[in-house]
Amino acid sequence: MFFVNGLVFATWVLHIPDVRDALRLSDAQVGTAILGISVGSMFSMPLSGRWIVRYGSAGVTRLFAVLFCLSLPLPFLAGNLGTLFLALAALGLTSGAMDVAMNAQGVAVERQLKRPVLSSFHAWFSLGNLAGALAGSLLLGLRAGLWTHVLGILALSLLAVGVCAPRLLPRRFDNHDQAAPAAPATSAPWIQRLRLSPTVASMGLLCFLAMLAEGATGDWSGLYFRDVLAATGGLVGLGYAAFTLAMTLGRTFGDRWRSRYGDARLIIAGSLLGGLGVLTAVLSTSPLLAAAGYALTGLGAANIVPVLYGAAGRAMNARGLAQVATLGYLGFLAGPPLIGYVSHLLNLRAGLLVIALSLLLVAALGPGMFGRLKPVKDSATRS
Repeated sequence: MFFVNGLVFATWVLHIPDVRDALRLSDAQVGTAILGISVGSMFSMPLSGRWIVRYGSAGVTRLFAVLFCLSLPLPFLAGNLGTLFLALAALGLTSGAMDVAMNAQGVAVERQLKRPVLSSFHAWFSLGNLAGALAGSLLLGLRAGLWTHVLGILALSLLAVGVCAPRLLPRRFDNHDQAAPAAPATSAPWIQRLRLSPTVASMGLLCFLAMLAEGATGDWSGLYFRDVLAATGGLVGLGYAAFTLAMTLGRTFGDRWRSRYGDARLIIAGSLLGGLGVLTAVLSTSPLLAAAGYALTGLGAANIVPVLYGAAGRAMNARGLAQVATLGYLGFLAGPPLIGYVSHLLNLRAGLLVIALSLLLVAALGPGMFGRLKPVKDSATRS
């Protein structure tokens, strides 16, 4: 399921330049269209926690995995900015619910195994991203049609979902015992209104910054390589492929690194490495050197979100995880439009510096945030 989610999303990302050119959109309009994903996901993600409690993470994962796959062709059928926005809203709605549900299912598996494995599941998401990027780059190099790629990925994804859906853990394995801690009376007013505990707010802020970097890096990589670095053919997808490959490798070894170094050290060191990678890519004039920077970014950012998702899932029920995921996913989906607006005002290199800033903020805020997360962190280390 994680692989399918990454594969489908990568297929959309790789063809953003094609959609932009076909509809003759500016960078700012591309950012506005991508904001539709945020709107859709912000509707479904807060509700997905309730759905998981009622129907189980497996049932919600099955339903929205199918709907997410079926949403893939919609952006490519759009005839103008308005219909593109609505198509991406549908993609975001189904992706957001699937994201929370499959992570809740992953936490259930992790709890049964009594050891960290969630980073490995996120590695499969990255592997799906990588497979989508490589397949798309190959087809672009061979000058295959857009619909050949899109419909092929759609068929493959639905087949994979059909095979995996019956094998998910049933509802009784989900965590229904612990409730998300309520926000105390001393919390800030905005936290009280949103009913966020300090733990949820802390995890959510780190997730927001990390996923802002992750989402923006992928969505703007093709345009950066083509428009700024003048890459052509299969080289257009080189940065995205390097990013996803490094992220896949980082998540493959992430559970082992968590046990050896602890969650806090892993996240702080990773965010610093990721920030260095962004600066390398932005200052580069060569596609190969920029791809190396993208690889460093992927390796550094690889385990921030899986660690925080796992901590939230162990400490809280599905609704608490949904709150953290919603805050994080807001960064994942708000990052690309933000860079679009900055790029429109300045240039794309300046826009990409937003990614570096977000990762450096994770490193700066991490020690203080992990002071609040210490009990959760320790439980992750013991497991």
